[in-house]
Amino acid sequence: MIDLNLMQYKDLLQVRKEKGKTFLFDPIRRKWLVLQPEELVRQLIVQYLINERHYNKNRIKIEKGLKINKLYKRCDILVYRPDMEPFLLVECKAPQVKISQDAFEQIANYNMPLQVPYLLVSNGIQSFCCAIDYEQRDYEYLDEIPVFPSGTASE
Repeated sequence: MIDLNLMQYKDLLQVRKEKGKTFLFDPIRRKWLVLQPEELVRQLIVQYLINERHYNKNRIKIEKGLKINKLYKRCDILVYRPDMEPFLLVECKAPQVKISQDAFEQIANYNMPLQVPYLLVSNGIQSFCCAIDYEQRDYEYLDEIPVFPSGTASE
């Protein structure tokens, strides 16, 4: 498990109240969203990736549509390398949702058409990141989120 200490980024979030509802600004999609627990986790992870791991915000896609077994799904966060190859797939859960095998199966299914090298599952409290070795058909849990790769295509 990785401790991302996401709450340190809460002051970077833009929040507003309107007609009794709380809204959160998504800087990637550039729109205001109703504040939901899972959305809060998603936005805190985006801030972590940008501010802590130096990810390029222009390479982050939120709720990317995917076709899996003839069904359309949306992954929470997909990060692309500078050469636009998928790099990191993130599945966010609300803080009260325990990270379980189901969450890993969900992200593994989302990853089938993408084949990213890194997967991250987080509920904002618990976070697990793993590196996928497709040749060995294996994976390894990491102690930290990988840094954003530099611009060379060979990385």
